[in-house]
Amino acid sequence: MIVDHLRVFAAVAEQRHFSRAAEALNISQPGVSQHIRNLEQEFGAKLMIRSPKQVKLTEAGELLYARAKRILRLYEEARQEIDALQHVVTGSLKIGASFTIGEYILPRLLADYAKHYPKVDIQSTIANTVEVVQGVRRDHFHIGLIEGIADAPDVEIEPFMEDEMILIAPRDHPLTRELFKLQALQNQTWVWREPGSGTRAYSDRLIAEWQLNVKRSFMFSSSQSVKEAVSAGLGIALLSRWIVRKELESGEIVHLGAGGRRLTRTLTMVRRTAGENSKALEVFVQKVRGAHEAMQVPGPTPS
Repeated sequence: MIVDHLRVFAAVAEQRHFSRAAEALNISQPGVSQHIRNLEQEFGAKLMIRSPKQVKLTEAGELLYARAKRILRLYEEARQEIDALQHVVTGSLKIGASFTIGEYILPRLLADYAKHYPKVDIQSTIANTVEVVQGVRRDHFHIGLIEGIADAPDVEIEPFMEDEMILIAPRDHPLTRELFKLQALQNQTWVWREPGSGTRAYSDRLIAEWQLNVKRSFMFSSSQSVKEAVSAGLGIALLSRWIVRKELESGEIVHLGAGGRRLTRTLTMVRRTAGENSKALEVFVQKVRGAHEAMQVPGPTPS
């Protein structure tokens, strides 16, 4: 079927690699090669130049890729509209989520969604906030769930939930033995996420707002690593309560408090301004909009 050929072709064009496309589509690499050969025979043109390191599209390939994305989108819309006539939600849903959401919030949302709509093919990718927004803009994701606000002209954002951020420290850190004082945070060692993450952006804003000097810092590419580093005594950090709730309960790490302040950030949905609006996506958007009611906030806020 020509649609199958185009779907494989688009995957190779996006992955720039036959084996990665095969893995993403859950088919064999020889199967991918056969689809591409069939397309090249169909059009009588070379579509891709293959090398050991990557795949490069020819001029004909670039032209076909742009048209293939439109054809696949129209095909999916038609299939879903026909399914809607039978009151069945089907199709595909590609979600990009930043780390905190992808690891601690999205699984709960998807468990309920998949239970009610088992015929929807769901693919989720976890990346930092900047990468998720870029994925939405490039049409790799139907929707992105990120920490903070996206600054991109061709996407629309919609807040869906507030996320509490807390200052944490190793249980034997000197700051845990006194009441919170902003001045005590001067010249401390901090553990950061990488630039581009929503958690790092929030931390940077707070450090600037509180006019803190940083004595030394360590950087990790995941919140899990930041949490483990704090637990091991490397320094203090600012993380979502979702990430550290179990460690707080066990006493592995300590919440420093914030002098009566409640530190929060906004979690938002990101979609292309003129993007696809399938039934599967519409239903998921409604699910996300109800997330603040459906999900229990993990633990009370210490005073």
